[in-house]
Amino acid sequence: MCTGAVGALTNFIERAGVACTSISLIREQSEAVGPTRALWVPFALGRPLGSAEDPEFQKNVMRQAFGLLETATEPTIADYAGSLPEEAGPGQWACPLNLGPVVDDTLTGRLLAEVGRLKTWSAQTRAVRGRTLFGVSGAQPDQVDDVARALASVVEADSITDAPVGEVDWAFDMPLLVRHLADDMRTFYHEAIAAQPGSVAPNHDALNDWIFGGTALGETLLAVADRLTAADNPMANLVRGLLIPEGRYRDGSAF
Repeated sequence: MCTGAVGALTNFIERAGVACTSISLIREQSEAVGPTRALWVPFALGRPLGSAEDPEFQKNVMRQAFGLLETATEPTIADYAGSLPEEAGPGQWACPLNLGPVVDDTLTGRLLAEVGRLKTWSAQTRAVRGRTLFGVSGAQPDQVDDVARALASVVEADSITDAPVGEVDWAFDMPLLVRHLADDMRTFYHEAIAAQPGSVAPNHDALNDWIFGGTALGETLLAVADRLTAADNPMANLVRGLLIPEGRYRDGSAF
């Protein structure tokens, strides 16, 4: 659930006599709804406990969140106290894959060509892990090209409420589907990177520097965000905020 919804629910649940605490990934949303207790953490969206591969780090975050039940006697948003996960940040990590420029006149063509270069690596990660996080849009792993086409097609779509054409049984309606198309594409890229050698994985900022620093995916995401902005639709504006990480949209916030 999103930070805002969880924060609002804590108020209703606490009125019924159950003490509540929560974890906030977006401080502004927590401040808007006023949760009973919230621990704000400076982690990437989708990672409320920080590092995905460090159980002790996750336990420490949970201890701080549950600790608010003992220390906070009034509505509180506390800052996470501790170090960030041990991951390589910007300037410490460089993508070992040399994607290089793609010569194609169309956005769809550039994105598909880039996806094609990453398929072997992404498949390798899925084989090693025995699972994948790809598929929230409703697509199967072998339908990544369909997801790429659908995402790029939003840029030139006459309406942001029309479902992309294709054989995929999409799990969401437009424009909310756009957010999940983007999530699947990022997952595909992240899984491709996970197959590369290196003792320390890149952190959220390092991955975003790579994606938005010259990949066709980054180009596509920004172009889709511009299309959502032009739609002048409240839901489209919300999706735009979920699509682009903080500070990556035209040097400002996407919300």
